[in-house]
Amino acid sequence: MRTPIRTVVWGENIHERENAVVRSIYPDGMHATIAAALNVDGDIEATTATLQEPEHGLPVERLAETDVLVWWGHKAHGDVSDEIVERVARRVWEGMGLLVLHSGHFSKPFKRLMGTPCALKWREAGERERLWTVNPGHPIAAGIPENFVLENEEMYGEFFSVPEPLETVFISWFAGGEVFRSGLTWRRGAGNIFYFRPGHETYPTYHDANVQQVIRNGVKWAYNPMPRYGAVHDAPNVPVEHALEPITERGPRLHQAGEEGYK
Repeated sequence: MRTPIRTVVWGENIHERENAVVRSIYPDGMHATIAAALNVDGDIEATTATLQEPEHGLPVERLAETDVLVWWGHKAHGDVSDEIVERVARRVWEGMGLLVLHSGHFSKPFKRLMGTPCALKWREAGERERLWTVNPGHPIAAGIPENFVLENEEMYGEFFSVPEPLETVFISWFAGGEVFRSGLTWRRGAGNIFYFRPGHETYPTYHDANVQQVIRNGVKWAYNPMPRYGAVHDAPNVPVEHALEPITERGPRLHQAGEEGYK
């Protein structure tokens, strides 16, 4: 039997506690709803973590055993510890998969890994969103129709200031006329990253069967079965005598043998 993909669903867990509308849709929290949808698949083993837990629920030991991290944040991006942000980025470089959902585009980990503002247009009007599957052969699109509709969603519109993606899987159209690249992939180090747009907290988006299937597919795609790639952090100073071919040192040097480089 194959070992399940160890997945942690991270949620800010603020709107569910402070807003009655959100609480009525997600009484146990959005993170719990997403994790439950993932656990329908026997190939995935999902647990949750929240902002309010010590180390935001992401201590070093837990992240070391996490294959894929799913991230939803909105109101308290700035409350996420920079130490945890670097911890997450480090694990992605080493091979941990990352799924960033909806307003997580402004989260510290996503911006750290993208290196860009990750900004966009938006409008909160409960308008219809039609998601088009523009890469139907992609694993993240498995079982997803040519298009599907969310009757009420927050609008996100272009320009989305992220790096050119590795792949575009979905594009959204909104009733107000805007379009948005709503399913994008990247690779950072050995880690696979998938951004998926839908998921405004005042609408039941994470109860939608197609949305749940996309997230399950995304976890499976982001999973890297290879061992942790720790060497991604290394910058070894290779001595002359260890060169693959015999060479003679010529000219002055700035660093002494064995000395680390400047970072």
